[in-house]
Amino acid sequence: MTEMRTLKVALLGCGNVGAQVARILIEDADALAARTGARLELSGIAVRNLGTKRDVELPQELFTTDAETLVKDADLVIELMGGIEPARTLILSALSNGACVVTGNKALLAQDGPTLYEEADKAGVQLSYEAAVAGAIPILRPIRDSLSGDRITRVLGIVNGTTNFILDQMDSTGAQFADALAEAQRLGYAEADPTADVEGHDAAAKAAILATLSFHTRFALENVHCEGITKVSAADIAAAKDAGFVIKLLAIAEKLTDADGGEGISVRVHPTLLPREHPLAAVRGAFNAVFIEAENAGELMFYGQGAGGTPTASAVLGDLVSAARRLVLGGPQRTETTTGHVPALPIDAAVTSYYIGLDVADQPGVLAKIAQIFAENGVSIEIMRQTIHRDAESNVESAELRIVTHRASEAALAATVEAVKGLDVINSVTSVLRVEGV
Repeated sequence: MTEMRTLKVALLGCGNVGAQVARILIEDADALAARTGARLELSGIAVRNLGTKRDVELPQELFTTDAETLVKDADLVIELMGGIEPARTLILSALSNGACVVTGNKALLAQDGPTLYEEADKAGVQLSYEAAVAGAIPILRPIRDSLSGDRITRVLGIVNGTTNFILDQMDSTGAQFADALAEAQRLGYAEADPTADVEGHDAAAKAAILATLSFHTRFALENVHCEGITKVSAADIAAAKDAGFVIKLLAIAEKLTDADGGEGISVRVHPTLLPREHPLAAVRGAFNAVFIEAENAGELMFYGQGAGGTPTASAVLGDLVSAARRLVLGGPQRTETTTGHVPALPIDAAVTSYYIGLDVADQPGVLAKIAQIFAENGVSIEIMRQTIHRDAESNVESAELRIVTHRASEAALAATVEAVKGLDVINSVTSVLRVEGV
C-alpha cells in the first residue's frame, strides 16, 4: 500500500477565522486527508503575540513569531493576517518558493492583486481567495469556473454584513443611524472603529475582486466609486418604505456599451433603493447575497452568512482542499482568468435611476419648473409624489416632493439635481439616492 503524502500547511494569523481554520485542520485531519489524498499537516501558526488568549484551545507548540521561516518550509500557506504588510511580502515569498496560497485579504487583493496574480502565474502555483468576498458563500469559484463559458453582464451584491444589519435595523425599527450602529457594535457585528464598513471601503475592495473575475480584467480599489451609509437618515428609510423600496449598500459591477459600440465596466458601491419585491431586498440582518445576471444563465443569486469565524473558515478550507488536490494529482495549477482589458468607467458613465427628495414652496408653477429642468437635461420622471405639511411655528405651508426617475446616465442625473438646487422655489434637496431593479 502506497504511503499517503504529507503536505505542510503554514497558517499566518490566528484571529477569529484563523483559530477556526486551525481547529478544523486538527479535528478533521482524517476527513480532509480522504478528500485531498494527502495528510494536511499544520506545521505552524505565525502570530504577533504568543501570549494572546484565544477562544479556541490549540497546541502551544504550533505558535511562532517567525512567519518568514514558517513560510519557506510550507507546501500550502494560509494568510489571514489582514492588512497590506507584512502580508504582501509573506505571500510573495510563499509564491516564489513554490507554495500555493489561500488568503482572505480583500484589501490586499484590491490594492495589489495584479502583482500577486502575476507572481502566482510565474511560479505555476495557485492563489485562491474565496474567503475574501461574502464569507461562507461560494461565489468566486462559480464566477470563475461554473460561469466561465458564459458572459456576465451585471453583478449586484450585498457584501458587507455590518452595513446590511444597520440598514435593516433602521428599516424594521425606525432607528436612527447612530442607534443602529451602536446595536451592531453591541452584538459584535461592527468594530469599535466601523469606518471601513460604514464608509463602504470594505465593500469597495470586494467589488474590485468581483469585477476582476466577472469581466476577466484586473480592477483595483482605485477603479471603484465608493460612498458609504453614514448620510442615510431615518427619514430616507421611511420615505423609501412609503414608496415601496428598501435601502441597501450595494456593490455593483456592470458592463456598459456606449453609442459607438465601445464597452466599459462600471464598478461602484453606494446606498441604493431596491423595490421590496427584488430578491436582494429580502436579505436581512448581517447576511450577504450576490445577484448575477448572465447572457445565457439568466439571473442567479447566492445567499448566506457573509462573516464570522466558522463560516469564513469553511471558505478557506474549500480553497485549501482544492489546492491540495492539485498538488497531489499534478498538472498545472488553476490561474487567474484575465484575458483582456476592458476599461473601468468613471461614475459619470454609469446608467441608473435616482430617487430625489425635495422640500419646495407650496405655490402654483413649482411642478412645471421642476419638470422643465428634468426635460432640459434629458431625464424623464417615472414617479412623483407630493405631501403638504405646515410649519407649526411659522404656519407656512410647504410641499415635500419624492421623485423617481427613469434610467439615465449618472452625468445627466447629477446635472439635473444641481440645476434643481438653483431654483428659487426649492427650499432644500433632502435626499439623493440611486435606484436599481426598476
